[in-house]
Amino acid sequence: MTAQIETHEFQAEARQLLQLMVHSIYSNKDIFLRELVSNASDALDKLRLETFRDKDLADAGGIDIDDLHIDLEVDRVARTLTVRDNGIGMSRDEVVGLIGTIAKSGTGELIKQLREAKNSANVDLIGQFGVGFYSAFMVADTVTLVTRKAGRSEVTRWSSDGSGTYTVETLDDADAPVGTAITLHLKPEDAEDQLHDYTAESVLRDLVRRYSDFVTWPIRLRTEKTEDGKTTHEWETINSRKALWARPKGEVSEEEYREFYKHISHDWLDPLRTITVKAEGTFEYQALLFLPSRAPMDLYYRDAKRGVQLYVKRVFIMDNCEALVPDYLRFVKGVVDAADLSLNVSREILQQDRQIQLMRRRLVRKVLGEVKEMMKDDRARYDTFWREFGRVVKEGLVEDADNRKAILDIASFASTHSADELTTLREYVERAKDDQKHIYYLTGASRSVVENSPHMEAFRARGLEVLVLTDPIDEFWVEQVGEYEGRTFTSIAKGQVDLDGEQGGKDGEDGESSDDRTDHGSFDALREWLATTLSDHVKEVRLSNRLVTSPACLVGDTYDLPPALAKMYQQAGQEVPVAKRVLELNPQHALVTGLRDAQQAGADETALRETAELLYGMALLAEGSELSDPQRFTTVLANRLAESL
Repeated sequence: MTAQIETHEFQAEARQLLQLMVHSIYSNKDIFLRELVSNASDALDKLRLETFRDKDLADAGGIDIDDLHIDLEVDRVARTLTVRDNGIGMSRDEVVGLIGTIAKSGTGELIKQLREAKNSANVDLIGQFGVGFYSAFMVADTVTLVTRKAGRSEVTRWSSDGSGTYTVETLDDADAPVGTAITLHLKPEDAEDQLHDYTAESVLRDLVRRYSDFVTWPIRLRTEKTEDGKTTHEWETINSRKALWARPKGEVSEEEYREFYKHISHDWLDPLRTITVKAEGTFEYQALLFLPSRAPMDLYYRDAKRGVQLYVKRVFIMDNCEALVPDYLRFVKGVVDAADLSLNVSREILQQDRQIQLMRRRLVRKVLGEVKEMMKDDRARYDTFWREFGRVVKEGLVEDADNRKAILDIASFASTHSADELTTLREYVERAKDDQKHIYYLTGASRSVVENSPHMEAFRARGLEVLVLTDPIDEFWVEQVGEYEGRTFTSIAKGQVDLDGEQGGKDGEDGESSDDRTDHGSFDALREWLATTLSDHVKEVRLSNRLVTSPACLVGDTYDLPPALAKMYQQAGQEVPVAKRVLELNPQHALVTGLRDAQQAGADETALRETAELLYGMALLAEGSELSDPQRFTTVLANRLAESL
């Protein structure tokens, strides 16, 4: 019995994506087969796992668990190619949900980048986002999918020509096999448009060998043979089915590693680094891991899937095994195959499993060690890695105290040493003076904000290098990491600084510092008056030895919460006490000396108060902070400017 055929429209963004695909803006259309085979392989993995969990599933559905496979069948007359698997299958709701819509975060950004790729002829963007099923429309005018889910009797048929609508019908066919069959009604062969004859055996063999030779399930091609005038058909397995992670490294080519990475990651770009691990002894496991060369769009999405694939004795257990990699290495892709784990494991059990924890610690050390090697041997690749993933890796400085030193060793930062190149902490330490006890840093919203901060002035004048930290995570880790190679991390925006002790020199003529030439006592009355006038904002006013050209700056105590960090907590809905800071004055600046003289001379109190407000507001703006009342600030500034004319 056939239900009424229903016609639906694709989700708006799915329709836009399909249009881009149909119009063939990419030259490498061959990847469609890799994507469909990869999806079929996932379906077989899931069915195998479900039969371990539900022993009755195979018997009830007539499933032969020892005969799972992927079939490629062509009809040269009708010009169709069918990719069929006897895997887990899909229900009607799953078909509509997975194919009729694109519910993944970042789809809008994907379409934007696809359009930009079209304009810039960037033909390698496809596949990077794992478009999977949609890639079929690059080579087919119409795509039809027939599927039956294991344990269900209904069969769902889905069809579309990619023009914006699709049809769905439910068939009641108890004899239909479990699994999914995708039939592509192929476009005409067009060498100029890189459309090959995908009904030709030689073409299909070449694509499977190039992209899917490592798939562990048999990929069978229905071949035709003629003997004694009789034509027969038989199935021939055309992939080697060798698990790359189980083969000696010397027997696997770089091309095979690259294609395996693309198979499991749905990334079109080559990996930046391939990492192999083989542990022997009381607990044996093998791992094949990859560092991508570009960050995925969902790297910072809270609900994004992460983790590597887990196998036990080459039996697929789960995708995205979060227990094997920490969150700060969530970009790592690959496979871990354990010899002694139970096949009936759950995510909750894995979190507590001692063997999993041992594997996790070893894998983390291996990945960090490989990055360190890359830093030494191939700085260009390391720079690419840190540009794409450094912000994420630095999360480990907060989350993973055990590997904090290893993370610090592979970290790079912008600094005042170079406007273009990043520096490692070891390079910073090697450049520092022998008697320098600190690693100086300043956090801010951007490099320009940090470098133009008044806190930088004395350090720049003394030639002291300062790390320029602009990532949000920097506000957190610098508060927790105490030191590196015996030198303490010190914010130049906190506490009082004694720069004379760092280089043993003075900044004045004949060894005389600016402080030596300043009558500090003459500012006592001004400091007291400002502390009273600005008591709602500052807790103390003092003279500064860190300012050279700016009139004033705001400084926190050593253990105060930085303003930017306090703001992040507040935006997250947490109540954070706002600590008043210290206003430091530059006793050499004309504005400060003029204010002192005017206050001593008994100038108009209103004018003095307004000047004090402006001085405080200027200090806020100079460090990149926000004014609490911008309108008030601009009004006072306008009034003072008008009176000066």
